[in-house]
Amino acid sequence: MPAECFTCPASQCAKRRRGCSLRVPYKDGPATMKVLLLKDPKEDDDRGQDPYIRELGLYGLEATLIPVLSFEFLSLPSFSEKLSHPEGYGGLIFTSPRAVEAVKLCLEKANKTEAWETSLKEKWNSKSVYVVGNATASLVSKIGLDPEGENCGNAEKLAEYICSRESSALPLLFPCGNLKRETLPRMLKDKGVPMESITVYQTIPHPGIQGNLNSYYSQQGIPASITFFSPSGLSYSLKHIQELSGDSIDQIKFVAIGPTTARALAAQGLPVSCTAESPTPRALAAGIRTALQPHRC
Repeated sequence: MPAECFTCPASQCAKRRRGCSLRVPYKDGPATMKVLLLKDPKEDDDRGQDPYIRELGLYGLEATLIPVLSFEFLSLPSFSEKLSHPEGYGGLIFTSPRAVEAVKLCLEKANKTEAWETSLKEKWNSKSVYVVGNATASLVSKIGLDPEGENCGNAEKLAEYICSRESSALPLLFPCGNLKRETLPRMLKDKGVPMESITVYQTIPHPGIQGNLNSYYSQQGIPASITFFSPSGLSYSLKHIQELSGDSIDQIKFVAIGPTTARALAAQGLPVSCTAESPTPRALAAGIRTALQPHRC
């Protein structure tokens, strides 16, 4: 099997977690525009297909997903101890799916799943649980917590939302990654909202970046657009993309999932053809479609 499972359904791809990319072929129409998304495949609970691939398919775009990031979890014993004492905090903040995954790992490794279900979950739910984005909110719901703020879209807007609501003297517990931006902590500090952060994962390059990109370019050619989902994903993959694209890189439309990633693209001297209005499959698909038209977004 090649490095990329271009034609396997998401639900059947045994290599997804090891770095395969995923494409759903389309049968209708003439030559379909190919777009590349540098992100992990995620199945929709209801339809068994990555929601980004599904939304792009509605616009007749053939999407491939290639993961560029991997994660290592850190400080889980310390985080587990904090989760065991909700009385010491005013609530929780989650700005990434990995932070929620860290909660699940803590419960499993410390054999606290029963305690979570019988008492801890209820105690945390008596407080505020703030999140960024629908994907993170969905995972928070799955561990039994009631998220709020998911429609804020980014950390800055979530910080504004928190500051408008929070009055507790207890700190908010903020599990985060090693590459977290300081926007949210700074805004909360400026407004006098106490917060305690703990680094529970670190971001590293996915080991399959180069091989998967090589396979994609050799089989699919130059994509019409490439979407980046984070500044770190950009930094880990850009060199390979530049080498593989050569002089044809000027014909690629570069798209960002949000303003932070757009700024990172601009800092690399790359033209940003479009920034998604919100970090959702529907908004990104609409943005890419517009970017590929004569009048870009």
